[in-house]
Amino acid sequence: MTGSTYLQFISVLIIFILVLALSYFVTKWIADYQKGAGSAGKNISVIETCRISQTKYIQIIRIGSRYTAIAVSKDQVTSLGDVAEEDLILKDETQENISFKEMLEKIKGEKKS
Repeated sequence: MTGSTYLQFISVLIIFILVLALSYFVTKWIADYQKGAGSAGKNISVIETCRISQTKYIQIIRIGSRYTAIAVSKDQVTSLGDVAEEDLILKDETQENISFKEMLEKIKGEKKS
């Protein structure tokens, strides 16, 4: 192999890495934008969604300070009733996300025991 072949390989590799990095950051930016655009007002939010069939879901939503369960299908949304806040197990907003490395270490520790 000649020097120009190595140079071409290195340049293609650099371009590939740049395209990967660019696609990562653009995807992250679009996700943040859609998350922000979807929650412009802070009065309505989906707390949890559970899929019960291909096109049917049960969702717990918060409207103001009230929690409601709804059934969502392809053509229809049906209110199932109110849910008391003390009956819900809400995810702590300040809870830190577990990194992949911490999760892997935890799995390794369980396998050794």
